[in-house]
Amino acid sequence: MSRSTPAAAAPIIAQVGTVAVVAHRKKTLGGGLDALRAELAGAGVDDLIWYEVPKSRKAPKKVRAALKKGAELIFVWGGDGMVQRCADTLAGTGTAMAILPAGTANLFAANLGIPEDLPEAVRIGLHGPRRTLDLGRLNGEHFAVMAGAGFDGDLIRDADRRLKGRFGRLAYMWTGLRHVRGELVRTRITVDGAEWFDGEASCVLFGNVGTITGGIPAFDDARPDDGCLEIGVATANGSVDWARTLGRMAAGRSEESPFVRITRGRKAKVRLAAPRTYELDGGARKKVDKLKLRVVPGALTLCCP
Repeated sequence: MSRSTPAAAAPIIAQVGTVAVVAHRKKTLGGGLDALRAELAGAGVDDLIWYEVPKSRKAPKKVRAALKKGAELIFVWGGDGMVQRCADTLAGTGTAMAILPAGTANLFAANLGIPEDLPEAVRIGLHGPRRTLDLGRLNGEHFAVMAGAGFDGDLIRDADRRLKGRFGRLAYMWTGLRHVRGELVRTRITVDGAEWFDGEASCVLFGNVGTITGGIPAFDDARPDDGCLEIGVATANGSVDWARTLGRMAAGRSEESPFVRITRGRKAKVRLAAPRTYELDGGARKKVDKLKLRVVPGALTLCCP
């Protein structure tokens, strides 16, 4: 007696309007971009705008083009640098962003529970709840995870693309070891209009989420929807100090380190006695001696688990 074969489950059809993909073509996830097309087609997405870019800094132009074409949901394929560039462009538009974490660290996605699994990340983008999340804005540019100057900026600058591509997160550890002897710089920080720090510092960090570069849990109480940013300063100087600092951050709460001070606020200004490289979400920027920070509450609409 033959056994009947059960009918295949019908795909859940996406009801999200016009969908766009902005992809860093050099990044990989699952079966790649061809698999992404298949996933979206299988979900019933037939009104698709597709862009690929060779570098993350070329992504904003494509995001703006997708918005002009009426995109209601934009899938971003890449790492934190790609996400930062797209989030900076989408801030305040109300158009939803879905992350396809195809980068090296994918810190923003990891902090929010978005997995490095292509079918599941697509499902979250099409059917997951949408949250309005805060972004930071540093020197006129938005960031989602963190920004900073000093030790971290030097670390990011020297973890070049070839090194990151070959060794991933180990690149950050390697370049970090080269910079733990960096000089202290006189640093003055005001938070919400009041002086908070005035002294020698090796690193200034601003966080929107808890886990930052290299998977370090730097800001234990950070939330991307509380209308505030975490603000930290490190006074560690030399390999011994930094080893103690990073060890304490990994094992306990960051503020328990004698070389770390942390507060939170809505805006901050930093004056540096000497220009330092700064960074946003893993992307190095130019050297500056002034930083102007503020939180932008509810700036980004993001598809979450």
